[in-house]
Amino acid sequence: MNFKIFLITIITLISDQISKILITLFLKLNEQVTIIPNFFNLHFIENYGASWNILNNHTLILIICSILALLIIYKYMFNFQKNKRNNLAFGLLLGGIFGNLIDRVFLGYVRDFLSFRIFKYNYPVFNLADVAIVLGVILLIIAIFKGEDKIEVSSKR
Repeated sequence: MNFKIFLITIITLISDQISKILITLFLKLNEQVTIIPNFFNLHFIENYGASWNILNNHTLILIICSILALLIIYKYMFNFQKNKRNNLAFGLLLGGIFGNLIDRVFLGYVRDFLSFRIFKYNYPVFNLADVAIVLGVILLIIAIFKGEDKIEVSSKR
């Protein structure tokens, strides 16, 4: 892993954990604070599953899935071209997965608190680690469409 990916991973992980600590200090469980009416709230919940309650109360399976995802990402990130976007993508992915994995291992759940209502739909509550994971995946999809998922070997004669 190169230093840039490592640095982005650490910054993402620390930002995620600090945000979760702050939310637990200032909000009670299930408390909700309106930031932008009918659009954005801080809503502290304990999430015992994944998005949309997938695998609810199956923490061990989610821990194993996270570890497998980390191993797969680590294995394949060396196949991608080294550029700013790919470094950012892998750093966000790794930091986000580690952030939620730490919660699951030490707490048995993930601390979520970002709550959005979009077109009368209450989107599932999430956290900064989830944002990092989604952004990382989007950046990797862009890299794959641009053909940056294979290192080009230049031959010198």
